Amino acid sequence: MNSSRDSTWRNYLPSGILLAILIVLTAWSFAIGIAARGGPPVDAGRGLALVIIGLAAGFLGGIIGTGGCSVMLPAIHFWMGYSTPVAVGTTLFAVIFTAISGGYGHLVRRNLDVSATLWLGGAGIVGVLIGSWLFTLLSRQIALLGLILGLAFLWPAGRMIWEGLRKGTHPAAEGNRIPRHTGGWIAFGFLIGIFTGIVGLGGGYALVPGLIYLFGAPVYVTMGTSLATMIPLAVVGGGIKLIQGYVAIGAGLLLAAGTVVGAQIGAAVIKKFKPATLKLIFGVYFLYVAVKFVLAYFGIQIF
Repeated sequence: MNSSRDSTWRNYLPSGILLAILIVLTAWSFAIGIAARGGPPVDAGRGLALVIIGLAAGFLGGIIGTGGCSVMLPAIHFWMGYSTPVAVGTTLFAVIFTAISGGYGHLVRRNLDVSATLWLGGAGIVGVLIGSWLFTLLSRQIALLGLILGLAFLWPAGRMIWEGLRKGTHPAAEGNRIPRHTGGWIAFGFLIGIFTGIVGLGGGYALVPGLIYLFGAPVYVTMGTSLATMIPLAVVGGGIKLIQGYVAIGAGLLLAAGTVVGAQIGAAVIKKFKPATLKLIFGVYFLYVAVKFVLAYFGIQIF
């Protein structure tokens, strides 16, 4: 009984502390009047909607190994009125907290490869710095930035749907380690970092399928490794966008509070889902987002 109780505390106490910090920061941002900076005013209804979006993003991200940006970014852009550059910056800022919460949840459950995480994350930081510089060049080309976001979703969407529908015809790798390929990890992490700096998706949209298909990683280990790798990428990329003024602080903190809770739930239930189901969920949603962004570039809006 005591062992089980100690394990529960070890699993959830850090995320509880992180959530408490977020609550204090959110209250502080509203108290000094910076909560609405960079976006629409945040009233009670909008605040609740942001928390719910964050909760859903964290839950899905905890299951499929992303920081939830793929849920949050289109939600606050298309349905809550945030501009594309601010939506990119705000969601990448929020994913800092999501990745910390979800990554820790996978770490204590041994759902990640520490060595791969360190190499991918280290190389990714260099890429984020370059990508963040490119983002400043694209930030005034809002339509073009949206098109790039849409195109960025297409490859992982198609590949994950294909593998999800095939189910048992291509069994996932087993084990708790990713086959070692240090040079490949460095190159891959660097590229992920560049795209993270540009499109603000935290890298999970490409990390998950890339680790699975390029490096033969086990699905469950991939999810945790992806989230943990995103911690340094999100901290650097989100921090840069905060300094540059592309983060709606109140919205980002409310999204983050929801994702911290959702990510823990997702990390706890991940092994109740079959790998094919995870891929199909991942792929269908990404395809929807890709189509929505690409059509918006041509002036066509879909729900």
